[in-house]
Amino acid sequence: MHLLVPYASALAPGCDAARRSLELHNLSALLGRLTCSARDEAEEFSLSTPHERSLARLRGLAADDGQQPWAALAIADAGGQAGDEAMAWITPCHWQIAPDHISLTDPASLGLTEAESRATLALIGPYFTEDGITLEYRTPSTWLARGEIFRGMPSASLDRVTGRSLDLWMPDGPAARPLRRLQTEVQMLLYTHPMTDERNARGLPAVNAFWVSGTGALPASVKPAPPDLRVPQALREAALHEDWAAWRAAWLAVDAGECAEALKALDAGQPVTLTLCGERSAIEFTAQPRSLGQRIRGLFGAKPGLQDWTAQL
Repeated sequence: MHLLVPYASALAPGCDAARRSLELHNLSALLGRLTCSARDEAEEFSLSTPHERSLARLRGLAADDGQQPWAALAIADAGGQAGDEAMAWITPCHWQIAPDHISLTDPASLGLTEAESRATLALIGPYFTEDGITLEYRTPSTWLARGEIFRGMPSASLDRVTGRSLDLWMPDGPAARPLRRLQTEVQMLLYTHPMTDERNARGLPAVNAFWVSGTGALPASVKPAPPDLRVPQALREAALHEDWAAWRAAWLAVDAGECAEALKALDAGQPVTLTLCGERSAIEFTAQPRSLGQRIRGLFGAKPGLQDWTAQL
């Protein structure tokens, strides 16, 4: 069993306070029996989050920042024909424009219906076609884009940009210029569209932009998803909204669920890997045989605990 936990910690002060009050008995027991076997350290401003980099390595994808082809991988995992075609996810969203920055609100807060999403897609799709990009409806908040422009283009995931200033994560470089122009065209088109007035009348944020993520084509080295991989998502939404009471409750649920399962697997003699991911780093723990000297030091030396490890994420 491999338990990979996104948002096991975060950098916000509120998370630090919530983390220090947590008592995660099963996770603490796991950390006491497992050994730190690998670290992945970066900065919180990287395009790829630590859990994305960890998942990329498990799937045989490149670890280059912002270059994991999640869109193409999702199509292949669903039984579609991804081949070597370059793809991306396009997310209709709302940009909050302030005098000194632009931020992206959580796309889930739009509450887009299928009809609204399809109408928006039909409206802006021809503009993408002119730049060699075809759009396909998948869900109200997710469209699939196909086009050579996405081959080798770095992009930041929604996990990186939701609720934050976009300055550091906007697509950059000559290859991204058509997308920047499309952003401007879409904003102007939607600003005067009747659907925007209708949503405003209902107190809903307008769809005034889109976000590009998961860019690239699948490499030949791609691997199938490990059958024993567990990736709980309960912490994600709470962390992105900085709702630390909900984040704390989500951790308690993960501890009682997935962490307890991992302990049972360990008790049964099965191999167990635990990967804790924060906003900067990921730390991997595995069950490894220890030498006599290591066992003696473990008896008499202080071993890092839950708070020590999560503070490093």
